[in-house]
Amino acid sequence: MKPDEIEAIVSYVRAWNKGPAVTYSTQPIQGNAVHGKQLFTQYCAACHGASGEGGRGTGVTFSRPRDLPVMAPALHNPGFLASATDAMIKATLMQGREGTPMVSFSKRGLQERDINDIVSYVRSFEKQPLAESAKLLQVENPVIVRDSPYDLKTTVENVKQAVSNNNFFYGRVQTLDYGLTTPDKENPRQVIVYFCNISLLNQALGIDPRVGMFLPCRITIVEHHGKVQVMSVNPEVLSKLFNNSELNRLCGQMRKSYTTIMEEATL
Repeated sequence: MKPDEIEAIVSYVRAWNKGPAVTYSTQPIQGNAVHGKQLFTQYCAACHGASGEGGRGTGVTFSRPRDLPVMAPALHNPGFLASATDAMIKATLMQGREGTPMVSFSKRGLQERDINDIVSYVRSFEKQPLAESAKLLQVENPVIVRDSPYDLKTTVENVKQAVSNNNFFYGRVQTLDYGLTTPDKENPRQVIVYFCNISLLNQALGIDPRVGMFLPCRITIVEHHGKVQVMSVNPEVLSKLFNNSELNRLCGQMRKSYTTIMEEATL
């Protein structure tokens, strides 16, 4: 997206807040990080992880008992630490987050100096080795692409067979622009093969419903000027969004599955 398009989305989301825009000081907060660690262990670790690595996924799409309705984000994370000022962290601790398990620490009886100590400890994460969930998977390309030596129809059939060979079941084939234009204007030379593995899907949703960003599984097949290519999103590129080691593992597993299917289909 272009910068002005991104700014337009930000402005639209900001417009949901009918009050004045919230601003935070960029000045560092002084506190006792050693004492802050003790308080973090007592009040924060149950949700955010012992080292700020983020909470375990909750599978909120399932009708079953679960620990939390919202997954606590990783705090020991370079993206969070770069964007959240000390004042913002302090405000969150003091006021809580309505609609989430993040309650006001002031209402829990902590004094402002205690909250300053927690802020100092969280800020100290910048000087500590990254938590496992904050380690971004190394991605060479956001899209996995393979050239096919076959025509479009044969390549589609090869993908469907490779899907079956790798313990997925084939769902459907549809044009890439299905639903985006009228049927008579759909491009038959650009199609998507949908497939799934129910066991993997159940496991993935049990960790966190955000895996819907790369599920159901799909591979795109495009013919352009007589050349056929097979491609899919590289799930590992989503690592920087998830901040969760379990989801990272699934991203890696899905990348391997996509790559294997595409390679078998284009041999």
